[in-house]
Formats: sequence, structure tokens, C-alpha cells
Amino acid sequence: MAAEKRSLRGMAYASMLGALTAIGAYIIIPLPPIPVTLQTLFVSLAGALLGGYLGALSQVVYILLGVIGLPVFAGGKAGFGVLIGPTGGYLIGFVIGAFIIGKLTAMRRAPGLLWLMGSMTAGITMVYTLGILQLMVVAKLTFVQAVWVGLLPPLPGDMIKIVVAALICRQMRGRIFNKI
Repeated sequence: MAAEKRSLRGMAYASMLGALTAIGAYIIIPLPPIPVTLQTLFVSLAGALLGGYLGALSQVVYILLGVIGLPVFAGGKAGFGVLIGPTGGYLIGFVIGAFIIGKLTAMRRAPGLLWLMGSMTAGITMVYTLGILQLMVVAKLTFVQAVWVGLLPPLPGDMIKIVVAALICRQMRGRIFNKI
């Protein structure tokens, strides 16, 4: 078992990033059916700061909080029904996206700003891919319709969030990643 998986400090950081993702769900621009939130900022930070395993774990913690009934999903929603609803693919994508970001970031000992932004873009692309696929199925939308409502409205904000997350990560990475 890797040290990343055993560290109590790492698990505490994962819990904190999961909680920050929940807080990010409350900072919202309500564009139906997919609201724009700060969640993807924290997904990016979780992966880049904690690594693949703990970054993904932080998002599992977040999802479990919502599934057990705490109103942590966008718009104060909660419950298992959100996971099987139109936005559930995005939530599952948070786990896989954070994992991808963490694994790509870890490929470099000291990742530069462009490497971080590329890693985050790859991870958030997975969030959108799973989100759009579930949106198509649940809302019975064509691929083009799902892209119009599930990708294009939040995309400019997510591009900004990736830059901000990469800048934050460059400042924080040595303080957190080397200690878990």
C-alpha cells in the first residue's frame, strides 16, 4: 500500500477538499439544467494537491455526504436521486476527474503552470464527458443539445477556474503534497 493511501494527514486533507467541494456547490449561477458552481475548482485542486488516490477519495467523501442526505449538491440538493438524475454524471466525473488530474500532475516532480493547467483540463474534460453522457440519457437530449446546455454555458467559467486552480496549486503544492 502506497504511503499516499495510508496517511492520516492525507485523509484529513481529502476530507477538507471534499468539504470545500460541498461549499463550492453553494456558490452558484443557476443555469438550468446544469448550474455553474465552484465545484470544479475544488476538484482540480483536490487532484493536483492530493494526488490521484486522495483527490478521488475527497470527491467520494463529497458524494457520500450528499447521498446520505446532507444538502451538499448544487442548489442544496441531496440524496441518491441526484446521482441518477441529469447532473449525476458530473458528480461521478468529479471522482474520475480528480484521479486523472492527480495522476497526470504526479508525472512531474515540480509541475509547471502549463502542465498543471493541461492536467486539470484533462480531468475536467472527463467530468464533462460523463456529465454530458448522463444528461443525454436522463434528459433524453441529443449529443448536440446536451453540449449546448451541459458544456457551453459553464465552459468559460471552468477555463478561468482551471487557471486559478493552477495558480493556487503552484503556491500550495509543496506545503501540502510533500506532507501527505
